[in-house]
Amino acid sequence: MPDTLTQRIEPRVPSTARDDSEMFELAPVSLWLEDFSGVRALFDAWRAEGVTDLRAHFAEHPQRVAQCAHSIRVIKVNQKTLTLFEAADFDALTTSLSTVFRDDMLKTHLEELCQLWAGQTHFMSQTVNYTLGGRRLDVLLKGVVLPGHEGRWDRVLVSLENITELEAARHRTTLAEEYARGLFENSPVSLWVEDFSAVKRLLDDARAAGISDFRVFTDVHPEFVERCMQEIHVLDINRHTLDMFAAPDKKTLLSRLPDVFRDDMRPHFREQLIDLWDGKLFQQREVLNYSLDGSEVHVHLQFSVLPGHERHWDLVLVALTDITARKKAEAYLEFLGKHDVLTKLRNRSFYVDELNRLERKGPFPVTVIMADLNGLKRVNDQLGHAAGDALLRRAGEVLAKAMETPFHAARIGGDEFAILMPSTDERGGAAMIDTIRQLVDLNNQFYPGSVLSFSMAAATAQLGERLEATVQRADLLMYDEKRAHYANQMSAAANGN
Repeated sequence: MPDTLTQRIEPRVPSTARDDSEMFELAPVSLWLEDFSGVRALFDAWRAEGVTDLRAHFAEHPQRVAQCAHSIRVIKVNQKTLTLFEAADFDALTTSLSTVFRDDMLKTHLEELCQLWAGQTHFMSQTVNYTLGGRRLDVLLKGVVLPGHEGRWDRVLVSLENITELEAARHRTTLAEEYARGLFENSPVSLWVEDFSAVKRLLDDARAAGISDFRVFTDVHPEFVERCMQEIHVLDINRHTLDMFAAPDKKTLLSRLPDVFRDDMRPHFREQLIDLWDGKLFQQREVLNYSLDGSEVHVHLQFSVLPGHERHWDLVLVALTDITARKKAEAYLEFLGKHDVLTKLRNRSFYVDELNRLERKGPFPVTVIMADLNGLKRVNDQLGHAAGDALLRRAGEVLAKAMETPFHAARIGGDEFAILMPSTDERGGAAMIDTIRQLVDLNNQFYPGSVLSFSMAAATAQLGERLEATVQRADLLMYDEKRAHYANQMSAAANGN
């Protein structure tokens, strides 16, 4: 009976209070009940001193941030806090707070204090703490002055959410983005990130309209290709692109894209569209672009719709490798293969190929002029080969000046030249010889020293005649003129002229 009475009259803790205590203790996040009344007292004292801008005040007196931190008293923490900070008990934690709150903590603590100074009863920041074992913790801190304690701030509930893994993941993502950006910006080839989604819609509309042969469609409607070019949206370019196209900055280059992609680019882009129409989302081709200074830029283009964007083509990577030097080398090698280096005229290889082509395809009549440079051996013997080479270069200048498409002049031997004139009769051949002689006279007036002179003759082949026989006729006639030329020289020398 006494035990029952004692139990009945013993004061009971209200169930709500027990629930609140249990919820605090068992909360899945770190909870701290703290007394900020010391901070409130400092604030009141500083306001009395005339401080209005706390941030500026801290900048002038940085030690006062630490003063505020040291004035905060921890009343209690929950079990999650002890576990998170590797503390055996409350005393072990509170006696080691200088280990927990250090380094960058004061910088974020300043932000919390400024929020309270501004009249807010809650604050939030992201900061760094440390466990008693020295392990770094990234935490999201949220604090609130509990209702009824707004006047003194003597009860403030603070929660710390461990976001270390989240921050590590974000940091890895940032590093990956920086790495990818570094690869993009510093790539030794020109990189363009483009949006082709509008082009995709145009092609889809054309297909929906019943277009089946896209090549024929673009033959009939070349303006469609032009419109597709205008619908490409460039999202980004790298540094090498600016260097390749002689652009001072991205804004300038992107505002002048019509100067870069023009002329010969259009047929290449049409082929690119045809490949896209056929479902080829990765392409390679060689194209011609132009830098902003107007020079040609030959590039090897690699086009790829990036994985995951095949449906809309809204992310496309275009890589341009500058092959201008290679193209120039190829062009020079081709030039050497078909041209004589000294005179810059066509060479014997070209002459033979062109003669065979005209034999097969014409157009007839074809006139052949054979020409021989007079006096080259004498110049070489008396003045040296440099003087002879100079005379050959002058011969090349004259013959090149006389040529008009589709005529060709070729050096086919040491001092032998041939001129092929398709769709030309005997009168045309005679007119060409007269033109060359007039140019020779002008050349001799311009250059002192050795006299430039040709022995020339022409022969014409009609349809069905062999060009080889025509060449032989012209050659024989030319040698007749050459013999006459030297006979005249000997006669003049004998007469003392």
